[in-house]
Amino acid sequence: MKALVTGSSGHLGEALVRTLKSAGHDVTGLDIVPGAMTTDIGSIADPSCVARVMAGAEVVFHAATLHKPHVATHPAQAFIDTNVSGTLTLLEEAVRINLRSFIFTSTTSVFGDALIPPAGAPAAWITEEVRPIPKNIYGVTKAAAEDLCQLFHRNSGLACIILRTSRFFPEEDDDKAVRAAYADDNMKANEYLHRRVEIDDCVQAHLLAAEHAPRIGFARYIISATTPFTPDDLKTIRVDAPKAVARHVPGYVAEYARRNWTMLPRIDRVYVSDKARRELGWQPRTDFASIVDRLSRGESIQSPLAQAIGSKGYHAEIFSEGPYPVAPRLTAPAKRAGS
Repeated sequence: MKALVTGSSGHLGEALVRTLKSAGHDVTGLDIVPGAMTTDIGSIADPSCVARVMAGAEVVFHAATLHKPHVATHPAQAFIDTNVSGTLTLLEEAVRINLRSFIFTSTTSVFGDALIPPAGAPAAWITEEVRPIPKNIYGVTKAAAEDLCQLFHRNSGLACIILRTSRFFPEEDDDKAVRAAYADDNMKANEYLHRRVEIDDCVQAHLLAAEHAPRIGFARYIISATTPFTPDDLKTIRVDAPKAVARHVPGYVAEYARRNWTMLPRIDRVYVSDKARRELGWQPRTDFASIVDRLSRGESIQSPLAQAIGSKGYHAEIFSEGPYPVAPRLTAPAKRAGS
């Protein structure tokens, strides 16, 4: 298979290129910055660059993006240029060369305000049926790019699969309060209950999507570690998450006590990957129970692939709030006289 991976200097992009190359595939890695797995430097919004790197490709794995941590440092137009216009450029070239499969890495961030249930309600059970309500320019542009993929399937027959991935980055949390309350590995282990996926599992989902895209045509899938919870747990985890976790994975209690770790007191949403497992045949190997098992054996919670790639970071500088800048609050424009 000849494949193009965009964003190949990023965490997922590098993981995809590494995995594809190790399996003997012909891979081009495109990014705007150099990286260990990047073969070509250029922009996805540049039609001539895209035509050059996509020549002869059968599959495109489109992982290049501006991320949530860039919201405070990049103008909205930059998100549109990269996440929307860049995706459009790739889709147009994909149709021109009759590409077999186009796999777009989206994000569970597109759900935005749909993730937070009202006070007193159970935790939200997030499936593909939930309507996204993006809450920042990152979510808006990723949702718009998803719609472009759907449009190109509808009008041109391009086989497009959208993978809404949950957290897989190794960097520290972007919430200062979370960083203060939890050790980094502690929080990441907690997230496998409801909002994290191991990078090698994420890669396998992309490979399966590429394989099945011509048959499926178009679909959206949530890619997140298999949760131990069921809908019957939603009321409990919203008010007493440790109680529900202990019922499903009792071994965590002793292991967390040994490490002086803390379980989340409450969980407000659960990402559900049933559809991907059912339709793509995806079988994620890492979940919260397997993380607890790794910890009990003294192993890292990161897979060998994650350890090989390491942390990429989102900015070259350190900010006053820590590794991430704080996004300015949007304010209403001042009224003009007479308005």
